[in-house]
Amino acid sequence: MSSPSFTMSVLLSLSLFLLFAFIAQAQVPGNETFKFVNDGEFGPYIVEYDGSYRMLSIFAAPFQFAFYNTTPNAFTLALRMGLTRSESLFRWVWEANRGNPVGENATLTFGTNGNLVLADADGRVAWQTNTVDKGVVGLKLLPTGNLVLYNSKGSFVWQSFDYPTDTLLVGQSLKAGGVNKLVSRLSDTENKDGPYSLVMEPRGLALYYKSANSPKPLLYFSFFEKITLQKGTLASVTLNVSPDTDEGYAYNINLDHQLANSTDLSGSILARPKYNSTLTLLRLGIDGNVKFYTYNDKVDWGAWENTFSLFDRDNFIWETECQLPAKCGNLGVCEDSQCVACPSSSGVLLGWSKTCAAETVTCDAKSFHYYKIEGVDHFMSKYTTGSATKEADCGKKCTSDCKCLGYFYNKDSSRCWIAYDLMTLTKVANSTHVGYIKAPNH
Repeated sequence: MSSPSFTMSVLLSLSLFLLFAFIAQAQVPGNETFKFVNDGEFGPYIVEYDGSYRMLSIFAAPFQFAFYNTTPNAFTLALRMGLTRSESLFRWVWEANRGNPVGENATLTFGTNGNLVLADADGRVAWQTNTVDKGVVGLKLLPTGNLVLYNSKGSFVWQSFDYPTDTLLVGQSLKAGGVNKLVSRLSDTENKDGPYSLVMEPRGLALYYKSANSPKPLLYFSFFEKITLQKGTLASVTLNVSPDTDEGYAYNINLDHQLANSTDLSGSILARPKYNSTLTLLRLGIDGNVKFYTYNDKVDWGAWENTFSLFDRDNFIWETECQLPAKCGNLGVCEDSQCVACPSSSGVLLGWSKTCAAETVTCDAKSFHYYKIEGVDHFMSKYTTGSATKEADCGKKCTSDCKCLGYFYNKDSSRCWIAYDLMTLTKVANSTHVGYIKAPNH
């Protein structure tokens, strides 16, 4: 007679076998499969980044899938937000293959095995959902803008909401243990990752700038001081919209956070448009700014409204545009959200232009000197503590580091910041905040 443990082992093995057999048999019905080819005429309407596009039939108003490009024969599979009747700009709110474009006659295929695959005309796979034989029986674009692959029970096997690029839609989250950041686009014409990231960290949200010259990303804004957390760490941050209970015609746009081991949501109202704002997106822009754009599908012209900007010349709650790393290009002094001066090696502040930049220096300490600027902060000095040291030692640290372009020092707190990128310097009233910029000896 077999032992109870042996019987349980057999039953468990049988159950697992039947489960895997069921999943293996579940497949997409033939009439639900498709294959789209990237060819034909381009669409006639204006789209974000001034691109050319070809629409696909995967549609749920106001969202629709398309192939689009901003440079010839370099296409991205993307989700558009906007309706043609409004004659307003189409915005790209999700992208499958940023940085890995496909060409003419590329294909998007959804087969009976439940895998969604984007491939070039030569068969090279540029992107896929990796859902082969995982029980997928169908694909649907939801009215929220979430593309989902689902099984026979209606559960999501895969969803685009789990893989944001530079945008969050209403109900979409950054999650611990999943994709916890947004990454900016490089430029209007170059569709690849840019230098800015919005990162969900254990105790809040943070914005970082990364360049090839920097050994690590530089913090230029932190929500830690703006969003008060109770004890615990963040599990998710979600863009949510809800009707205002006091004003029925207004809607609250929130950035809500949930702590680990909790089901409670809390957050701050960041915008309150006086119309239905459920079609709102959060965008980390090419310039590193965070903005909300709200789409009013009842409007025929000018359907988009910028309902919130984190960095705004008229915003006294959050930050002015002077805190944006590249507001004043490679080098410039910013005051009241305006680029007002260009530092020069003579120490005199000249009129600012887009050509303002630090002069090239060599690694030989004898070949360069520093010129001093009083009353300025580097963009990183507001949200990073710097190192506690003497002013002379701060200078020595920069001199010994070939990649250091200058250093910034707060005489009141004896704090030092080494700058590998100069970029925007913010004018401050306190003359004890000083900057030293490397310049060649002539």
